[in-house]
Amino acid sequence: MAVRQKTLIFTLAALVAFGCSADAFAKAGSNGSAGSRGTRTYSAPPPTETAPRSAAPIERSMTSPSPGMTQNAAGSTGMNSGGFMSGGFGRGLLGGLVGAGLIGMLFGSGFGGGLGGLSSILGLVLQIGLLFLLFKFVMGFLRRRQPAHQGAAYDSGAAQGPRPGFGGFGGVGGGTAKPVKLEIGPADFNVFEQRLGLIQKAYGAEDMAALRALATPEMASYFAAEIEEAAKKGQVNKISDVTLLQGDLSEAWREPESDYASVAMRFSLIDTMVDRATGKVVSGDPVTPQVSTEVWTFARRPGGAATDWKLSAIQQA
Repeated sequence: MAVRQKTLIFTLAALVAFGCSADAFAKAGSNGSAGSRGTRTYSAPPPTETAPRSAAPIERSMTSPSPGMTQNAAGSTGMNSGGFMSGGFGRGLLGGLVGAGLIGMLFGSGFGGGLGGLSSILGLVLQIGLLFLLFKFVMGFLRRRQPAHQGAAYDSGAAQGPRPGFGGFGGVGGGTAKPVKLEIGPADFNVFEQRLGLIQKAYGAEDMAALRALATPEMASYFAAEIEEAAKKGQVNKISDVTLLQGDLSEAWREPESDYASVAMRFSLIDTMVDRATGKVVSGDPVTPQVSTEVWTFARRPGGAATDWKLSAIQQA
């Protein structure tokens, strides 16, 4: 096989692999998306004015995915946007099959005999197209055989009525949301804004006692692991000047064990990595604030006070 053909096959294989993994690892924030949102952990929060695009799916969670824990099969991370090819399962399976076929063709075998059998780039494209159609047919057949997932036992969506424009929180998000039994009021929004600043401050100060008081044990464990990883590199993440620019409610609901509220927040902060020994800035701008948009989910015991909210998940938006 010609060198040019080998190079083309390796390039296509690399592009397929990159396309299957880029969404999972290339995130807007360095810490990715992690935590738990109860039965909606693997369902995307409704978009809002602050975060009009779908939040990144949660990558790390102590909540195990199961049919009964998803709000809707179409809303799960594997199917919620861009069709069946957009999810991790679809991309991973198709990418593996195509990648295996490309490698097989490199060695003169694989589906249909590869380039050696068809002797043209057109043959390769045709085989990939046939595999794509076959995969789509199988996935459609499996989805039709699965019973529809039952919806959550509680109403979903944003709180009824407009919310006050205090602090950085503005109008109602998720315009098609249904009324909810769980109401989110000014006191709750004040706590969400306070938690944003306090958690960032505690994280930058490596204050695990404060983080455990402000976040769920799961989120505190993730923070501890990230702080420890930076310490192994001889660095510390310094954070300051946290300012909420805009925020609105994505959804709020009640489950038997917990109340949940997912809030989209756009905020600015000074975020740098500093050498522990010398205090020298390793990365980041110590002068110019960075702007980030994330969806933070807070949890509390059912019917708890506004001050009981604890951070339970962060998703990049």
